[in-house]
Amino acid sequence: MHDRQDGGVTPPPKTCASCGRRIEWRKKWERDWDDVRYCSTACRRRGVTPVDRALEDALHTLVAAAGARAVDVAEAADTVAAATGRPRQELDEPARRAARRLVSRGEVSIVQKGRVVDPSTAKGPISVRRTR
Repeated sequence: MHDRQDGGVTPPPKTCASCGRRIEWRKKWERDWDDVRYCSTACRRRGVTPVDRALEDALHTLVAAAGARAVDVAEAADTVAAATGRPRQELDEPARRAARRLVSRGEVSIVQKGRVVDPSTAKGPISVRRTR
């Protein structure tokens, strides 16, 4: 909870159910904050598909097999692309979303160049490893 300038208290941020990014409280959501699940209309429309769940499962499997080593998120995209016949490039962003959802549940950490980074602001190639 954070104090606002108008004397109220801001609720803590939430995580988008679709993309895994942080949702900051907004005044317009004051009455509906308990019902807010998505950060945008696009995420609300997209939701979480069976392919998204398959990417999460692939990341779980790869991280478990890797031990302490970080796993490139593109490996999960490769795995699901081979299983579904979809083009791998089409699965790059869904794989990143799956990794962010796993971070929000505390199951993995996103790393870049060996350092843990904020999943909502990470740009470029990302890897995941077990949470320490």
